[in-house]
Amino acid sequence: MDIVQAVISQYAAALSMLEECVVACPEDLWDTDDAPNRFYQMAYHILFYTHLYVKPKAEDFVPWVRHVEGHHSFGGPTYPGGPIPPEGEPYTKDDILEYLAICREQIATIVPTLDFEAESGFPWLPFGKLELQFYSIRHIMLHVGELAERLSAMRGIEVSWVSKGTIESD
Repeated sequence: MDIVQAVISQYAAALSMLEECVVACPEDLWDTDDAPNRFYQMAYHILFYTHLYVKPKAEDFVPWVRHVEGHHSFGGPTYPGGPIPPEGEPYTKDDILEYLAICREQIATIVPTLDFEAESGFPWLPFGKLELQFYSIRHIMLHVGELAERLSAMRGIEVSWVSKGTIESD
């Protein structure tokens, strides 16, 4: 397996785990304020940054057509427009799953074209493009772990570990 396929496989595995969290989330937990960020906000945050960081550079990013300007309540750099939709305007599970499918498609088509020797393309991330892919996958898994823990602790729902995955490109 080459590096491109390894990166795609790990994105696919991480996004499969996110999808399982989204699908398994009970409706009453989707938009509750029992945690610092609502479930849908965390899921959207994950996808926003996945979508952003798979681009060759920051200037290439165009937010999802359904993006709602929000705020940023997580630590780290703030991207203009904020990656967390405001409360009171929740995305549905179908919305999040639609965005997840877009991110998968972007990964399948963009990752094979990336120059892993280049700089990240994001001035606030001073490392190379290959490291950015690892950074992005770690970001997905950090928050998927939080969502999985929330499901387990609050509802006894367990999320399966996915070791590798595939994304089909058209």
